[in-house]
Amino acid sequence: MRRIFLLLTLVLLGAVHAVKAQDETSHNFKVAKNMQVFNEIYSYLDMMYIDTLNADDVVGTAIKAMLRSLDPYTVYYPEEKVQELKTMYTGKYVGMGSLIRYNSKLKRVVVDEPYAGTPAAEAGLKKGDIILSVDDSLMTDKDVSYVSSHLRGDAGTTFVLKVKRPSTDKVMSFKITRRAIDMEPISYYGVRNDGIGYLQLGSFTDGCAKDVRRAFIEMKDKGMKGFVLDLRSNGGGSVQEAVNIVNMFVPKGVTILKQRGRMKRDNRDYLSTVEPLDTVMPMVVLVDDDTASASEITCGSLQDLDRALVLGTRTYGKGLVQGTMDISYNGQMKFTTSKYYIPSGRCIQAINYKHDGGGYKEHIPDSLTRVFYTRNGREVRDGGGIKPDIELKPDSLPNIAYYLTISGMDSTEVMLDYVVDYIAKHPTIAPAGEFMITDDDFAQFKQLAIDYGFTYDAESERVLGTLKKAMTFEGYLDEAKEEFEALEKKLKHNLAKDLDRHKELIKQLITTEIVGAYYFKAGTVQNSLNYDKQMKEACRLINNPDEYRSVLAAPKTPQQPQQQR
Repeated sequence: MRRIFLLLTLVLLGAVHAVKAQDETSHNFKVAKNMQVFNEIYSYLDMMYIDTLNADDVVGTAIKAMLRSLDPYTVYYPEEKVQELKTMYTGKYVGMGSLIRYNSKLKRVVVDEPYAGTPAAEAGLKKGDIILSVDDSLMTDKDVSYVSSHLRGDAGTTFVLKVKRPSTDKVMSFKITRRAIDMEPISYYGVRNDGIGYLQLGSFTDGCAKDVRRAFIEMKDKGMKGFVLDLRSNGGGSVQEAVNIVNMFVPKGVTILKQRGRMKRDNRDYLSTVEPLDTVMPMVVLVDDDTASASEITCGSLQDLDRALVLGTRTYGKGLVQGTMDISYNGQMKFTTSKYYIPSGRCIQAINYKHDGGGYKEHIPDSLTRVFYTRNGREVRDGGGIKPDIELKPDSLPNIAYYLTISGMDSTEVMLDYVVDYIAKHPTIAPAGEFMITDDDFAQFKQLAIDYGFTYDAESERVLGTLKKAMTFEGYLDEAKEEFEALEKKLKHNLAKDLDRHKELIKQLITTEIVGAYYFKAGTVQNSLNYDKQMKEACRLINNPDEYRSVLAAPKTPQQPQQQR
């Protein structure tokens, strides 16, 4: 009987291997067949199509369509765009070091924000300077991408930048030497008067963990008793840097991350490998819906290990890891190789990417997510990003604020013009954390907006118009005509009234724009903390130890057995 069982087992194993071999042969045949068909189609088109084809454009379009059917993180970079990929990972590029943008009113590219300590700042470029030419190349009818490509180049090379300064109408020339620009991952850090340290990390570029470590030690030496790590709008970057940052706050030997892919080389476990800086200091991580990837590894691991409170809104939900591969003719491809799993065992990927029919995506509904548990036994879920321990939405911006501050939405550019004029009239301002424009300043801005004819789409008027069409279609408008007309009068667009209604918010927006021109990005962040209700709540929690500990504490009722620990 035993011999018969063994024989049957061998037969079944042989059948399984045969099926696998057959499947592999079929797969390889399909790959070879489709590659041959693609080559033949393009060869015939290249020889006989009525127009001469540009191979880079036609084949490039085919490549983009193929990769687009997979997921948005799988991208091919030809040789001329490889630098974009390197900048993404390293935070470095060669140029003059300034943010530029398109001025909708002038239809010109202008300097928006020189970065601290860069050739642009050292040369004396100012916010609003109109870029006229780079060496002998005119820039007066070009877009941002074209101008940017001329400002960048090889380190050590020089160029002459000609600009027009709006406040004086003077045309000025600057001789600028390009150098490597390191986009600092830390926008700002510092210790408040109550002993709470704050650090805003903008990206997980190579080496950023060392910068965070240095800043944390410096703040601790200054008496920091609680720590707020701001990962809002941080789209991620290096997985290793995220692991290194978590390692600063958890004991040595703890599993921080597991990475699992199709190939064995993509399977990896990340453990904390060095002694931490601090494992007991109260810590809050601020997140939002733009907190993604390596940022989610950081906040999710700290949450799973009950090392920090996560505060804000649900994160983006990117649980995929990308690698890179060299491609012929100096190109590179970034492509998805694996998923990652944080300490509780969960993967927080919010979207399933399907590759049939040209590619489509499915959002994972909350009802299909699974329960996992933190080290203390608190319930957390996979899929859909990291849900904060304390959910707190920021104050929503009214529509008028979007039009005033988002580049391209206001054709009058009244905000930019006001700020440029203010800078020209004020050689210095109060320290970044203290400055605020006055009511008189606001009154001047308000009058300028009226004089400029600033307009914006009032959301309530748009909704009311849609309602009116629906009521007319359904025959209800005549019955409610008086009430509807009264409502229309109340909601009628009145710029002066709308500006006054949102006076305090608009003062804050103007203030941060002005502060950036004097104190760069660090000053902008420092000033914005004065109005940040999520930061205020984080500080309140740290200053209330019992409440802080109660959120992280093990639940009082028994939990189900933990999954995938």
